[in-house]
Amino acid sequence: PEEVSLNALVRQIHRWVCIAFTLGVIANILAIFVLKQQTPAVWVGMLALIPLIVLLLTGLYMFVLPYIAKGRRAGG
Repeated sequence: PEEVSLNALVRQIHRWVCIAFTLGVIANILAIFVLKQQTPAVWVGMLALIPLIVLLLTGLYMFVLPYIAKGRRAGG
């Protein structure tokens, strides 16, 4: 079996969670405009919020990686 690096795993999770987030946003739009609800159920809003939190964490991790690597190369 191939060994998968942590960076590759985080990138893959980020990609798949992005799809989940997009589906959650579409569900929100459908709940508001198609079903004509004034205030959609709370769980519909959570469909987009939960993946958004994961996207934030994985995105910040990937954002910081080059700076960490640069610091290691500089000897710090």
